[in-house]
Amino acid sequence: MSVDEELNLVYLPTTSPSGDFYGGHRPGNNDYTSGIVALDGSTGEVAWYQQLVHHNIWDYDTPSAPLLIDYPQEGGAVPALVQNTKMGRIFVFNRATGEPLVPIEERPAPQEGAVPGEWLSPTQPFPVGMPTVTPQKLSVDDAWGFTPFDKGYCRDRIRELNHGDIFMPPSLKGTIIQPSVGGGTNWGGGAYDPYSNIMVVASSNVPVSVKLIPREEADLGDFDSIESGSTMMFANEGAPYVVEVEPLLSNMGAPCVAPPWATLVGVDIVDKEIAWEIPIGRIDKMSPMPFPANLGTPGAGGAIVTEGGLVFVGYALDSFFRALDVETGKVLWKDQLPAPANSTPVTYEIDGEQYVVVAAGGHSMYGTKRSDAVIAYKLK
Repeated sequence: MSVDEELNLVYLPTTSPSGDFYGGHRPGNNDYTSGIVALDGSTGEVAWYQQLVHHNIWDYDTPSAPLLIDYPQEGGAVPALVQNTKMGRIFVFNRATGEPLVPIEERPAPQEGAVPGEWLSPTQPFPVGMPTVTPQKLSVDDAWGFTPFDKGYCRDRIRELNHGDIFMPPSLKGTIIQPSVGGGTNWGGGAYDPYSNIMVVASSNVPVSVKLIPREEADLGDFDSIESGSTMMFANEGAPYVVEVEPLLSNMGAPCVAPPWATLVGVDIVDKEIAWEIPIGRIDKMSPMPFPANLGTPGAGGAIVTEGGLVFVGYALDSFFRALDVETGKVLWKDQLPAPANSTPVTYEIDGEQYVVVAAGGHSMYGTKRSDAVIAYKLK
């Protein structure tokens, strides 16, 4: 949550309605879910809300606390709320009233391929003019591989699954979800520099396939979920379908789309343009060959920005902690950690000296080395 004490408002980023990938039992937009709900801090009554995904069946929950900033406009700055999303879309609202400061347009959403009994929203909200930080669709032509053989495998894999624009519904055949159920931008959210108007966000660019399996054909035993390799199965209680989710990978284990597979992006949210974009994460710790290319790795956690114009970020699975120039994205410094810092760092000052601290715990879902290390740095 985020809080504006002067306005006495509490801002809640809300989750997907249950279950994540099937909504036939809950037709309609499912108001208050998958968006921002502003509550009166004294009474808990709803002051305003904005839904960012109608009838969410893609696990596109609102993943992070919103940023509260002063948003420059003609006539002076407006108290604003900036919300990053798993879709890689950026929404900006007047945080007192909920009025969009970046216009929102309802555009037609895909209506084909859903399972029997599903209800689909005919439209979805799009912020007009604001860039996205992750691809919004996938076609056969996007297939990629290190060699012609794995590229061909990926081309065939995409052909056999439903694919296309964002908001393609999960299906019995299997549907490629791009942006992925994990983002786009996930739990770490963004960090904003008021001097340059640049917001820094980390984004994953690897799609997943989501397949719905009739419950009577599935065997989950007594488990709510099962993870086998990169494939995850979810019992999806209360729905007629069990869910299979897996990243779109080649027979060599690499993503089926061109790198970078994860990026750190600087977005000028006033001029509404990408200021810079860099891959984040070396792949050598995930590859059977010691190939230290910076092609981007899965990750978690966000960045912070200091008043001195430095971006500090862990995120990637390569166990590096990095400092960058907020205006250019140039990496100025990095340090090797005992495990990946899949967390958001903090900074504070004591007796005129500034410190940056990050928890380098690793990530169980990604199978990294894990640690209980908390690392502190002192800035010169």
